[in-house]
Amino acid sequence: MKIMVIGGGGREDAIIKKISENKNIEKIYALPGNGGIMGEATCVDIGAEEIYKARDFAVKEKIDFAIVAPDDPLAMGAVDILEEAGIKCFGPDKSAAEIESSKVFAKNLMKKYNIPTAEYEVFSEIDSAMEYVKTCKIPIVIKADGLAKGKGVIIAMDRDSAISAIKEIMQDKKFGDSGNEIVVEEFLEGPEVSVLSFTDGKTIVPMISSMDHKRANDGDKGPNTGGMGCIAPNPFYTEEIAKRCHDEIFVPTIDAMNKEGRIFKGCLYFGLMITEDGPKVIEYNCRFGDPETQVVLPLLESDLLEIMIAVREGKLSEDIVKFSKKSACCVVMASGGYPNEYEKGYEIKIGEISDNSIVYIAGAKRKYDKLITNGGRVLGLTAIDDTLEGAVSDAYDNIEKISFKKAYYRKDIGSKALIEAL
Repeated sequence: MKIMVIGGGGREDAIIKKISENKNIEKIYALPGNGGIMGEATCVDIGAEEIYKARDFAVKEKIDFAIVAPDDPLAMGAVDILEEAGIKCFGPDKSAAEIESSKVFAKNLMKKYNIPTAEYEVFSEIDSAMEYVKTCKIPIVIKADGLAKGKGVIIAMDRDSAISAIKEIMQDKKFGDSGNEIVVEEFLEGPEVSVLSFTDGKTIVPMISSMDHKRANDGDKGPNTGGMGCIAPNPFYTEEIAKRCHDEIFVPTIDAMNKEGRIFKGCLYFGLMITEDGPKVIEYNCRFGDPETQVVLPLLESDLLEIMIAVREGKLSEDIVKFSKKSACCVVMASGGYPNEYEKGYEIKIGEISDNSIVYIAGAKRKYDKLITNGGRVLGLTAIDDTLEGAVSDAYDNIEKISFKKAYYRKDIGSKALIEAL
């Protein structure tokens, strides 16, 4: 089989490494891929959002199966366009991808079908949004409606911060047209849980739970990022919570999408908060999370490509999805200054990594046979162990063997989870 993977980050590196275990694969193409993926797949200089170029390439190369990994091409209808050209795909179509590409749509869907989430208001006019935050309960969460590379959410701890956030999003267009509308929602408290799931629109099979670390700095301080690290499984996600999520959130979401005529086939990501009132949805993603993928897929014992094909064909079943009982920890190494201004072009030096660890390359390119930094989140180091404590310890032991100029990473990935687990 010839496989095409659209995307070029750490998530795509993890997907490619995992599907490579399938013996029926003849060749894997990555569009555009990156400097690390080059060792596992043939990288093609076609951007993830250049959908029609990707379609033409897939037709020319007689691609048997395509995996559309990032949010932007999914929201733009990449799956629709590829399928129309006869290319079988893993990923939701454009109408189903709106569950991520529009927070307004997602919130209204939850409200309509009684799926537990934070209370919220929607604003398309800056003046009315300003008036609302002058009297609403603080702290408050302000979200750009559209996609914003995982950074379109601002938690305002006081009214001045809320007003500044609204100006940044709606007036200054910090996130472009994604900020034409905003969601202002209730600030929820409790442990956060990420649950990725496979679904063919009928059956939903949750993957192992995880805990992302979004803030740039230790102690969950600093600006939001795309994710600075992750652990799996999440100790706050107990069997009791898992059952409630299945009955109150997962199945109702699939049913709601079906009733709206938006059958979701692919990976549906549930960002959850375990509140005093039970689990509630913070956000949906229409694809594998990053860096959640880098801790979830190493624990998958089943054939990922077989699962993806079953999802596309509407033949998903629980018995083809099996996970290890082990734990994983991913620490992201980023360029100094990320998620704001940062420099590129520094050589990455990787020492001898232990057998239980994997390096996933994200923002890097090849130059004169050297790996060079080329993005904000440069790489992720994932360690797998029988215990979460061992996985965290090994991840930090191994991340010290990697270096590049102005590198930084959080030193407390997994610390909250370890306290809960012990």
